[in-house]
Amino acid sequence: MTSLKYFCELAPEYHVVAAGSLLGVALHREKYSFPVGKVDELNMYPLDFEEFLWASDREILCEEIKKCYDASEPMNKGLHELALKIYQHYFIVGGMPAAVKTFIETDSFLSVQQVQNRIINEYIADMSKYATPATSIKINACYFSIPAQLAKENTKFQYKVVQRGGTATIFGEAIEWLKQAKIVMKCNRLEHGYIPINAYMDLINFKLYMADIGLLTLRCEMPLQTILSSIEEDNTFLGAMTENYVAQCFAAKEYNLYYWNSEGKAEVDFVLQKETEVIPIEVKKGRRNRSKSMGVFVEKYKSSYSIRISAKNFGFENDIKSVPLYAVWCI
Repeated sequence: MTSLKYFCELAPEYHVVAAGSLLGVALHREKYSFPVGKVDELNMYPLDFEEFLWASDREILCEEIKKCYDASEPMNKGLHELALKIYQHYFIVGGMPAAVKTFIETDSFLSVQQVQNRIINEYIADMSKYATPATSIKINACYFSIPAQLAKENTKFQYKVVQRGGTATIFGEAIEWLKQAKIVMKCNRLEHGYIPINAYMDLINFKLYMADIGLLTLRCEMPLQTILSSIEEDNTFLGAMTENYVAQCFAAKEYNLYYWNSEGKAEVDFVLQKETEVIPIEVKKGRRNRSKSMGVFVEKYKSSYSIRISAKNFGFENDIKSVPLYAVWCI
């Protein structure tokens, strides 16, 4: 990090790019001073679905998806079904570059999952390398509890799921480590849906998602045939996995992640702020999407429109913009 400062000061004619992993963790652990004003920091994320299509040489399909999103007009039925099928593949492969490369080269989900297993093992090794032994155990426990957290009816992160009697005092540092390492995504509850929404963030209650949907699919041992079968597969955990996928798409767009609920009476999966608009977003894994929660939010906070993400085609009706699962990257 120090060398980048001197490159900027003594050799500004050179364009220097440095790449590294776990930078946030390393800076915190080693007490490095970041060369403020000398270095521009860019975050790297797993490939989102748009980039997955690019990697698969499907740029034309990307363009069609974006066109239909902008116009809120249904896409050709054949293309819509094709995009949903590729989306199901993405659910398994995810966006880790090595996994995507392996899938394109082999067309084998088994080979992909072997790569993903290596990635998770490398995560575990890094947890031991960049944390004390005691903290490393807690980091592992929090990370591997995520499928169980998402399987609950209330998907809010609960420390007692990690360990009986668990508290923020015991596991808070481990959660922060995972967040800094960008291995997980934290989605905080909103107390209100007013602008600016980050001023109404609940610092205590949050959900935790894995940074890559492919790694979640591997960790929860979801049968691949369940994912590849009908989009209407009757499996409740697929709903939680779909939320994780959407969170990953939003994180790649640099959105802060928030959800909203009203004393257990209504819950909105995600809330985004785009300039002066606060947009409630509902996520459904299939085509059945009846829910009153968005209406409660819209009436309370006067949102001009809302977004429903599901397997349905594009559309706009009753101030609800319908966005197919494969088009979340357009939002």
